[in-house]
Amino acid sequence: MTTETAKGDAGARTAGPRALARQRRRQSVVRFWKQYRTHRAGLAGLIALALFALLALTAPLTFGSDVAGVTGAPGQPMESPSAEFPLGTDRFGRDLLGLLVWGSRVSLLVGLLAAALSVAIGTTVGITAGHFKGAYATVLMRITDWFLVMPTLVLAIALATVLPRSLGTVVLAIGVTSWPTTARLVRAQTLAVESRPYIERAKALGGGHWHVMSRHVLPNVMPLVLAQTTLMISSSILAEATLAFLGVSDPNVVSWGGLLQDAREAGAVSSGNWWYLVPPGIAIAVVALAFTLCGRAVESVLNPRLGVGR
Repeated sequence: MTTETAKGDAGARTAGPRALARQRRRQSVVRFWKQYRTHRAGLAGLIALALFALLALTAPLTFGSDVAGVTGAPGQPMESPSAEFPLGTDRFGRDLLGLLVWGSRVSLLVGLLAAALSVAIGTTVGITAGHFKGAYATVLMRITDWFLVMPTLVLAIALATVLPRSLGTVVLAIGVTSWPTTARLVRAQTLAVESRPYIERAKALGGGHWHVMSRHVLPNVMPLVLAQTTLMISSSILAEATLAFLGVSDPNVVSWGGLLQDAREAGAVSSGNWWYLVPPGIAIAVVALAFTLCGRAVESVLNPRLGVGR
């Protein structure tokens, strides 16, 4: 027995239940980080996300809050990159670097909120369908199948068109149309968990439906939910960019997809103004790739049997 293990056992004997639970959670986090940092691709993705998050949080300090204003723009329309404007200007003469940094706030926020809503719906549907079974599960799974076969983007566009044009509408449109995959995965994991003997013992000791689902099933499916969340964020960011590019998002809010839509309307493709198109496109691709790398690394740590490459 090592010294650290002996100290941990001695602390466990003297600590109360809550302190012991906190200690175990801390140890789990430490073990997770030690395994995660061995995945070089996941670590690179995490560093990239940290840089984008830092840029988004410091945007008001570095570029001010009036960077999106059309009146009083600092440059001439469609200026090429220069020392004053490293990424050039848009059709209104606004600094594209400032717009790109400000757009990261909206794109990341919408991606996170939409992914959280999608995973929450999918987890709820998956756990309840796997637990209750019968007619209830059959109806839920048929609804899930219907959403699976329908084009997600078409449903999101239809929903965003009917509702008022705002960021909340975009989050709702993405969240309520992208949950079926999570529901299917969580239901399969729930069925596997509920077949274990300790679930039968919990029911025999008087554990109700809520107790079984919240205390036994949910903790066992949380690793899958966490990995699915990181993967869903990249899909949500791409979906938000697509909706903004198609013009169904809030036109008064700067986002990466909105910048691409502005570039299309300004004729940047035909006129060869690459600085209007390339930076937001690269930003979307890099963030989506970073979240995907983090998701694959998390999935590999939580489920080593997947054999995800490092």
